[in-house]
Amino acid sequence: MTGEVNTVTPAEAWDMMKGNQRVVMIDVRSSMEYLFVGHARGSVHVPWIDAPSWTVNPNFVTEVRKVMLGGIGIGEHTDDAPVLLICRSGKRSLEAGKLLMNNGFTGVYNVAEGFEGELDEQHQRSTLGGWRYHGLPWEQC
Repeated sequence: MTGEVNTVTPAEAWDMMKGNQRVVMIDVRSSMEYLFVGHARGSVHVPWIDAPSWTVNPNFVTEVRKVMLGGIGIGEHTDDAPVLLICRSGKRSLEAGKLLMNNGFTGVYNVAEGFEGELDEQHQRSTLGGWRYHGLPWEQC
């Protein structure tokens, strides 16, 4: 591995997206989470684990490379462009970030707290942290 996955707060991630057009946010949650719970505005969905098998996506790195190229292929890729990864609480995205780093990506950032944050005492999310909790732009299908 060439380095560590960087960690940024949701607000820092949004500032990065606004300040650098090369930054891409990849939402690694399942399709159901992305569509029905909502997602950060401007994010691109590449699931880390998804239905029906609920196993790690064997094409994850290739799919992220395609996103970074705008879908034109994977022969020559821009692994140095900043990649923000977000999931529900920041755990899956950290694992996905480690895989990207092990495959040549250099500017990988994990969004701390994720989209919904950790569970509170009532077993609910978005009350202690996360993208939505901080009032950052998001949308829902």
